[in-house]
Amino acid sequence: MTNTIIVEAGGHWAGVVPKGDTLTIVDLKGGQGVDFLCYNAEHPEERYHAPNTLKAALTLKLSAGHKLYSDDARPIFTITEDTFDGHDTIGGCCSEVSNEMLYGVKGISGCRENFLKGLKTFGLGRRDIVPNINFFCDVPVNDERALKDTVFVPSKAQAGARVSLRAEMNALAVISNCPQVNNPCNHGNPTEIEITLTAAD
Repeated sequence: MTNTIIVEAGGHWAGVVPKGDTLTIVDLKGGQGVDFLCYNAEHPEERYHAPNTLKAALTLKLSAGHKLYSDDARPIFTITEDTFDGHDTIGGCCSEVSNEMLYGVKGISGCRENFLKGLKTFGLGRRDIVPNINFFCDVPVNDERALKDTVFVPSKAQAGARVSLRAEMNALAVISNCPQVNNPCNHGNPTEIEITLTAAD
């Protein structure tokens, strides 16, 4: 059994993925960033933890075979399929306040505001937002450990790029289809994505 959802440009989605089921995110037109958070659906105080994930992966960029670990060092999701190869883990989410800080624009909401909308449905809020994964995004780090002045570079994702994640517990997933136009992560043109939920055999 599968369930497919289209998330509009700049939109969000949140839902519970039962243990063993697979969540697949497809960049329909290419070049679109997707911000992602996840939690233990039954005890959401246990949530995605970037340090545990990176220490286990031994890389800053995630791909197939890597697990998304919680702050209790338990896997929430495993990446089972990936056509992008190298999703960002350090750039974090854009927000109304960071847009003003970095780009001098006021009143322009971002992924943090989308996360808040998705989390609210499950009784969660601002204090539940942690550093997130940015699927189909690239934040290059040079040999001097410096970032580019734009932080993000244009996504190399082609139309139809996909990443699939198998839930290792009953997991709450929260997605922001990034609305950013002030840096090149979306090539200045946010587009829709497709989410598919597939039940375990």
